[in-house]
Amino acid sequence: MRANKIFAFTCCLLIAGCAGSEKKEVAKAAVMPPPQVTRAWLDEYEPRLREAVKGSHFEFERRENLLVVTAPVQGSFNPDRPHMLLPVSLGPITRVAKLLEADEDVAVVVLGHADSSGDASRNRELSDLRARAVTSIFRLSGLKQNRLQVLGLGSDAPRAANDSAAGRALNRRVEILLTSRDTMHGLIAKYSRPAKADPAAGPKVAAVDQGKSSKSE
Repeated sequence: MRANKIFAFTCCLLIAGCAGSEKKEVAKAAVMPPPQVTRAWLDEYEPRLREAVKGSHFEFERRENLLVVTAPVQGSFNPDRPHMLLPVSLGPITRVAKLLEADEDVAVVVLGHADSSGDASRNRELSDLRARAVTSIFRLSGLKQNRLQVLGLGSDAPRAANDSAAGRALNRRVEILLTSRDTMHGLIAKYSRPAKADPAAGPKVAAVDQGKSSKSE
């Protein structure tokens, strides 16, 4: 009899646990905006973003449920101070930021990218510094941490082969991803990588800050 009671109690716990998991999954699904809402948001912002970067060397594209503005490193960052934005880049970034400052439903994820040549840890640090330079413009426009995230991915997400100068130039970029606040954390999880503990990272970053890095970016 005692064994039967223990078995029944265990079954109840398992059932409760499964029900709890199902509730969590339902909660996760509930925060996702319906497809028609996403499309309406994209349709509203696409022409406004195109106008914001019009006439600049920035690129714009629509990817499924995202709007993406890409700042190529060449022409956007100072070649002598490779983590510093050139003045010509400030206008389009500021215009994009101004579009979003009053819309609490829109979030921004800024991703820094590098090519695969040179030291991998230095390239990752440099991609992070460049992404943070862009992020600082959004912060000045009032976007808070709950709507603004930044990641330096190094060479983890190339968009071209690194076996040519043209391909490496395409890979050196900062992407500004516009999404809804409901999907921002999922986007961060997609791109996040484990932090690397590199004791030599400090001196290498200092060398980059002084414009002494190699041309591998």
